[in-house]
Amino acid sequence: MTTTKCNPDRLTIERLAARTFVVLGGIFWVVAAFSAERVYQGSSTLISARNALLPLALTLIVLAVGWFFEYAVSALLAIGAFAVVVWGLASGWEPGVWTLMISTLVAPMVISGTLFLLAARMQHVCTLEYAAAAKPEAAGLTPR
Repeated sequence: MTTTKCNPDRLTIERLAARTFVVLGGIFWVVAAFSAERVYQGSSTLISARNALLPLALTLIVLAVGWFFEYAVSALLAIGAFAVVVWGLASGWEPGVWTLMISTLVAPMVISGTLFLLAARMQHVCTLEYAAAAKPEAAGLTPR
């Protein structure tokens, strides 16, 4: 059995990468939702902006929740990726749509969810190490 040691640099990189994936994905989907409505449907700017609010709101929710509850947001992203796959199966997407949705939605959700999970686990390891260093008796360790 291998033991994981606290690595604050790795923790910071995992958190930063997870949040970057969420932000970049959110920007992509806000622009895509706005542009698709505006260009293909010929809708007004106000209607297009209204339709872009959903991906913006979801992105902000994931960032806000993920800032404090990394395990919860990891599960939320996994459920979201699964829901996209179910949506595709139920809608009967063609291969081009599958490729687009997997590369622009499912994969980034899985990657950021995994990074949030890894960051949460590293935070737990660091918390245990710091607690053991502060009070070895409380952690079940005896000082030598």
